[in-house]
Amino acid sequence: MRGERGFKKRKTFLGLTLDVQRDVVLFVVEEHLARNVMETINDVGEFDSSSGRGIAVQLDVEDAVGVAHQVQELRRVVEDEL
Repeated sequence: MRGERGFKKRKTFLGLTLDVQRDVVLFVVEEHLARNVMETINDVGEFDSSSGRGIAVQLDVEDAVGVAHQVQELRRVVEDEL
């Protein structure tokens, strides 16, 4: 980097530049389906094909509100998958 008004190297985080707006998509997924969802996101997004394509992470969620109306459907899907 040169002086305050000169050229500055672009900052990156895991290959993604930090100087532009990024979209963030969050999914809350039943834990038994999570790995399959993650692999599908990676395949469709081609995240491993080159740097800067995106990042997908899996975080455990201990609790969530606003999903009570979906609990019955989630139970049915998980039972069918297992």
